Amino acid sequence: MRVVFADRADAGRQLAARLTYLRPSDPVVVGLPRGGVPVAYEVARALHAPLDVIVVRKLGLPVDSEVAMGAIGEGGKRVLNDDIVRHVGVSAGELRTVEDRERALLEARETLFRGGRPRCELYGRVVIIVDDGIATGATARVACEVARQLGALRVVVAVPVAPAGADLRLGADEIVSVVQPAEFWAVGAHYRDFRATTDAEVVALLAAETVS
Repeated sequence: MRVVFADRADAGRQLAARLTYLRPSDPVVVGLPRGGVPVAYEVARALHAPLDVIVVRKLGLPVDSEVAMGAIGEGGKRVLNDDIVRHVGVSAGELRTVEDRERALLEARETLFRGGRPRCELYGRVVIIVDDGIATGATARVACEVARQLGALRVVVAVPVAPAGADLRLGADEIVSVVQPAEFWAVGAHYRDFRATTDAEVVALLAAETVS
């Protein structure tokens, strides 16, 4: 699989070049923590747009936390992949345990990342939701629901890499990507440097005054 991006910053710059047509609409850019925020930072800087986050958490299977059976977002939003839940046989109790754990982490990170700053107003705005890539699409999908709940006029999901056809299941008005390989294995396979983004890096990027 071909490596396309040096790191998340490089991916953000390449993605931003695909989004310049949105600059006249005065958009708000929101990153999905943690890995989406370095990408979103570059997009926001290129578009001279405000940067914020929509905090989401993957709901991993009880038997394999890396496999998403759904996702949760701010405001109590939740999406589930019912096919996976049924296929694996996840019980209501197991689902509740996973969701309760992830909801507590989501709320803690929401407080940490905003650091007392008010949320960017999304009502009536074009909202660009940015992540470092799409795999199952669960977190992007729940982020779209959060943005619409907050009154977004138009929701654009923008990612460096996504599987072909991802736009059919996210619930966005539009999806923009740099590459959509027909054979998709993993987001990280398209990055030379895909080391984990830390909470401290997210906080620093969101606090940077050079974005807006």
